[in-house]
Amino acid sequence: MSPLSPVGRETLHDRVYGELRRSLIHGMFNAGDVLRIQDLAARLQTSTMPVREALGRLVSEQALEALPNRSVRVPLITREKLDDLARARCLIEGELVRLALPNLTADDFTRLRALTHECEAAFRGTAAEKGQTTSELNHAFHFHVYRAAGSGVLIPVVESLWLQSGPFVRAAALIHDQQRDVSATRHHWALIEALERGIAARAVSALREDITMSFNLVRRSLPDDSSEQ
Repeated sequence: MSPLSPVGRETLHDRVYGELRRSLIHGMFNAGDVLRIQDLAARLQTSTMPVREALGRLVSEQALEALPNRSVRVPLITREKLDDLARARCLIEGELVRLALPNLTADDFTRLRALTHECEAAFRGTAAEKGQTTSELNHAFHFHVYRAAGSGVLIPVVESLWLQSGPFVRAAALIHDQQRDVSATRHHWALIEALERGIAARAVSALREDITMSFNLVRRSLPDDSSEQ
């Protein structure tokens, strides 16, 4: 599946930004990939101006890095950034889980179970089929919980953290493909159970395990004598 899809002409600037943002969140680019305006414009079937604007917005959001030659790249994976993102996500998303817990209904739990089953089915597909699909289902699962918290302030913060986590999502997905004995959804089931039982501490613990599982896979893959990959 291509990491980018053509966009229409309606609200073109926002749609180009949204398509690039979606691709970054779901790990459709590798860490270190250089994104060139002309190439992206051709793939998105648009002019260069909305692409240039979108890349500028993504650089300001720390999802991309500006290079001296006026190109931009997907940030490299470093231990420092990995640890910083994991810590921030556990803190903010853990608080959202606590806030969401008393607001979740039976319909919400039905939806969370359905998303987890869909994710498991997607993991059984081919690598080409499952990469983006599992990421989108995982995103839908987490944000279904987070939106129940009713926080208009914390949700954009988490969206920014997920955007910056894109390269790590990509790297972890590649490692998952090599470790088929690892259940990528077991923490989702644990989170659902804890939320249904109303045990906030256990729900936050399951969430933390879910977040750190992927980050730990990437951390173990980094060379011992280097901070970058």
